[in-house]
Amino acid sequence: MPNNVKKKLLILAGVLALIVIFKVLNIGQYLNLAYLKESQATFSGYYHEHQVLTIVSYMLIYITATALSLPGAVILTLAGGALFGLVTGTIIISFASTIGATLACVVSRYLLQGWVQDKFDDKLTKINKGMEEEGPFYLFTLRLVPLFPFFIINLVMGLTKIPIKTFYWVSQIGMLPATLVYVNAGRELAKIDSLSGILSPGLLFSFVLLGIFPLVAKKILNRVRRTRSES
Repeated sequence: MPNNVKKKLLILAGVLALIVIFKVLNIGQYLNLAYLKESQATFSGYYHEHQVLTIVSYMLIYITATALSLPGAVILTLAGGALFGLVTGTIIISFASTIGATLACVVSRYLLQGWVQDKFDDKLTKINKGMEEEGPFYLFTLRLVPLFPFFIINLVMGLTKIPIKTFYWVSQIGMLPATLVYVNAGRELAKIDSLSGILSPGLLFSFVLLGIFPLVAKKILNRVRRTRSES
C-alpha cells in the first residue's frame, strides 16, 4: 500500500476515533447553557487558581471540537465569554476557532480534495478560477455574513485550491466580529442570577447585536462590491 494512502487512512482513523470518544463519553451533554450556568462558579474558581492550565485546556477542547466539526462551538464560545471576559475571551477564542477551522480545512483537503477534483474536474474549473481570482474576498464574505454554518465552510474550502495561509488569516479577520459578539453575549449570560436578569440592558444589547450583525455585515459587503465594480 502506498505511503500516501497509509497516511490518509491513519488520519481518517484518528478522526473517527476522536468522534467515537466524543460520542461514547457523551461529551455533548456538557455543551448546553444549563450545564454552563450550573458549573460557572466551579470553572471560575479553577480558572483563578490555574489560569494558564485552564486557558490551554479550553483551547485544546475548542480546537479539537472545531477541527472535527463537532457540535457545541457556540456553547463553547459563550462559556469562554463567561469565564475569561470580553477581551481575554475574544483573543483566546479567535485563535482557537481559527486554528481549529484551519485544521478542519487541512483534513478535508488531504483526505478528499484529490478525489473530488479528479472526479468533478470539469465542474470545478470555474470554481477554482474564481477562488484564485477572488478567493480571499469570497471567503471573507462567508465568514463575515454567516449564511452557512462555519464547519461547512471549513470543509468546502478544503476542496478548493485556496492557500492554507490565506485561509487562516482571512478566517482570523472575518470571524473576529462574530466572535466578539458571541463572547460578549457569554459575558452577559454569566451575570444572570435570576429570571429578571434576562431583561438586563447588557444582555438585551448582546442579543440585538446577534440579530443585526449579519444584516450590517451584508450591507457593508454590498457597498464594498459596488466600490470594487466601479473602480
